[in-house]
Amino acid sequence: MPESAAAALPLLPSSQAGAGAAATSALRGRRRRRGLRRPRGLLGWGALVAFFFVMNWWMFSRLQDPAARPHFRLRRHPPRSAAAAAAANANANANASLSSLEEVSAAGKGKRSHQVMLTRLLALAAHALAEAETRPEPKDLWKEPINATMWRPCSDRRAWETSEGTNGYIMISANGGINQQRVAICNAVTISRLLNATLVIPKFLYSNVWLDKSQFGDIYQEDYFINYLKSDIRIVKELPMELQSLDLEAIGSLVNDTDVMKEAKPSLYVKKILPILLKNRVIHLVGFGNRLSFDPIPFQLQRLRCRCNFHALRFVHKIQETGALLVERLHGHRPHPSPLEDNLLGHFASKSVLKGNKNETSKYLAVHLRFEIDMVAYSMCYFGGGKDEEEELEMYRQIHFPALTELRKTTKLPSAAFLRSEGKCPLAPEEAVLMLAAIGFKRSTKVYIAGAEIYGGRHRMAAISRLYPALVSKETLLSSSELEPFRNFSSQLAALDFIACAAADAFAMTDPGSQFSSLVQGYRMYYGGGDLPTIRPNKRRLASILLKNATMEWNEFETRVRKLIQQTKQVHDRPVARSIFRHPRCLDCMCRTEN
Repeated sequence: MPESAAAALPLLPSSQAGAGAAATSALRGRRRRRGLRRPRGLLGWGALVAFFFVMNWWMFSRLQDPAARPHFRLRRHPPRSAAAAAAANANANANASLSSLEEVSAAGKGKRSHQVMLTRLLALAAHALAEAETRPEPKDLWKEPINATMWRPCSDRRAWETSEGTNGYIMISANGGINQQRVAICNAVTISRLLNATLVIPKFLYSNVWLDKSQFGDIYQEDYFINYLKSDIRIVKELPMELQSLDLEAIGSLVNDTDVMKEAKPSLYVKKILPILLKNRVIHLVGFGNRLSFDPIPFQLQRLRCRCNFHALRFVHKIQETGALLVERLHGHRPHPSPLEDNLLGHFASKSVLKGNKNETSKYLAVHLRFEIDMVAYSMCYFGGGKDEEEELEMYRQIHFPALTELRKTTKLPSAAFLRSEGKCPLAPEEAVLMLAAIGFKRSTKVYIAGAEIYGGRHRMAAISRLYPALVSKETLLSSSELEPFRNFSSQLAALDFIACAAADAFAMTDPGSQFSSLVQGYRMYYGGGDLPTIRPNKRRLASILLKNATMEWNEFETRVRKLIQQTKQVHDRPVARSIFRHPRCLDCMCRTEN
């Protein structure tokens, strides 16, 4: 007690003082006994809280330690470990870096914040996956909505006379990868019919991005293509000798993609291209791709475009045979091939099915991670790699996308923060695995990863490989000798990925704008009979959910992501002017059933 307060107290007689001292002593004794009787649980709770603080500090110090970073490794089979051990493993290793919207915003303002981790959500996902192993999966996880069965393939039906192709010859040189080339082929077939022209087997331009010299006959069966479409158009393998020596540029028969607008209407070809064709008997469309609109277009021409994509283009035998090996090792042995496998694999589908026990079947999920360096660089997004990442991607742009580099010098492009908030950035593997876990795929799910080398390699793939250890790819499922014929041919390797993704029990795309994912989705719609669901995220809405990763609990995250995916799985007719290759559910391409 302070001295001033003691001095202010009145003096007491000695007897009263003795009684007061005794009372004070008794009071202290009662207080001491009450203190001893306090619930020991409070001390226990305090110790527990302190323990968790220490553990959190230790875990985050480990996660920030570069030496503790895991390596990405694709395995043929999942490790046999208990669920609790799986969760602990994932918690300790779910440390792949991912820039949050806050970090991207800071980067867009010229600030450089520290590397932000999604460790919290990844740790919650690991716990959720461990607990979910003993629970049933969501009922609609491996299914499409019931009304998907109302549509069936029918673009193979024809209702017109054979075209003689007497107005001349159309040559095309398609640019891009295998997917852009496929669209270009189908558009060329349609234009040839429109102009009553003969189509020369398409050529593929060499790309400094894809680095593949493959031509039509290296990927597709030429004779099958010619014979299947002979009732629609006339197709030849090369120009007649008398036309081969012509200087097409000199006579005005060389047409670049700049001469024909993107998704041009059929009337433009009749007005602009047909006169040249009639005059010179040949025309060469260079850099030809998505140069034909989806609407408006006559019904039979639209159906021809579908017929080309879903029926006329068959992979060559070496691709079919290796694709059949992939599907067999992913699915096991099934009693009979699906219509989709029949189309993609030809007679190799039935050969793989006849070998084994029909009961040895398994489901698998295919995921297209469109996170290769070309996609990352072109997106102009930021992914948390700091100055090293920015310099590396800028160097790549200067070499492979010079036009984009020049555009940045003269035009103010959207910031990285804005691009991410609008859903314009490709999903990083860390974001993709959070989506898969929220949807309900179990940790033991066999996951096939499609695509080329992921930007960031093992470090970038750490989270998905830890949360889903049954991770495979064509490189792990096929032996070196089986892959050897396809090395250095990116388009042929992409064809193998196409087969594995199209035949999967469920397919998840991480970039809805990808041509590959769009074509796979369309194939699954066309041949799936309502049994082949495709998971397509709304990236803008997913970005808004991930923005709250620091505070959102797993149950809320799971609910919001499932609702988002459920909305994109709804069955709708093809929207006007949208790709018929991606949305074949329309009367131009498919037929409705009565029930």
